[in-house]
Amino acid sequence: MKFTKMQGLGNDYVYVNGLKEEIKNPSQLAVQVSDRHFGIGSDGLIIIRPSKVADFEMEMYNADGSRGEMCGNGIRCVAKYVYDYGLTDKTSISVETLGGIKYLDLTVQDGKVTLVKVDMGSPVFEPAKVPVVADGDKAIDEPIVVDGQTYHMTCVSMGNPHAVVFMDEIEHLNLEEIGPKFEQHERFPNRVNTEFVKVLDRHTAEMRVWERGSGETLACGTGACAVAIACILGGYTEERVTVKLLGGDLEIYWDKESDKVYMTGPAEVVFDGEWKDL
Repeated sequence: MKFTKMQGLGNDYVYVNGLKEEIKNPSQLAVQVSDRHFGIGSDGLIIIRPSKVADFEMEMYNADGSRGEMCGNGIRCVAKYVYDYGLTDKTSISVETLGGIKYLDLTVQDGKVTLVKVDMGSPVFEPAKVPVVADGDKAIDEPIVVDGQTYHMTCVSMGNPHAVVFMDEIEHLNLEEIGPKFEQHERFPNRVNTEFVKVLDRHTAEMRVWERGSGETLACGTGACAVAIACILGGYTEERVTVKLLGGDLEIYWDKESDKVYMTGPAEVVFDGEWKDL
């Protein structure tokens, strides 16, 4: 099986051209290739497939083999893959995901994609659709007790569930301890991605993320969108937010008029290879 390892701000996945390759057990394969000691090493597996409703389909699996609805960094890399490897010559494409169809605009320099802008769609706040167990029509600044401590979270779905928690300091946060307790909390029926956020100014926030099924990653595109939305709703920032992640920066814009969230960031190829352990 031929593959390409790609990364968006350090959020790395193994990409497979599902138009050519046959993958019998993608969930098991995701676990194998993601192992950073015995496999290729990644945050998961993404298979690019044909779609009846869009230009391509992104089939995403987390490092633990669970199916993911959507990945913002991953979908930017899908855009780069399909253009750079000659699957399309279009600079505006659509990609089907479990989180809906996403529309992407590609910036091309010297025949290669360097930057991708993604229409991430509209944020979803209704608790049952995030999903999160909460009263009311939104869970904003909602208290939650985790390991005996009360936090406040803003919950939003960007095609997958997010809980955004604002803190005064995140650098020394023990994410390995607190992250799984949020992910597995009884108030999240499908588990959750949790962003721990420090607001720097009216245009900038920094975050660390515990991703459902993968642990702490260097970046999370849907998480950055959720962070920007939570910042705006909380009155912390304006509608354009630079979100600083461990792997780099993403530019997020929430267009209130259209209720669309736009994410702009890079995508890079790490290396091509062939996986023989099937």
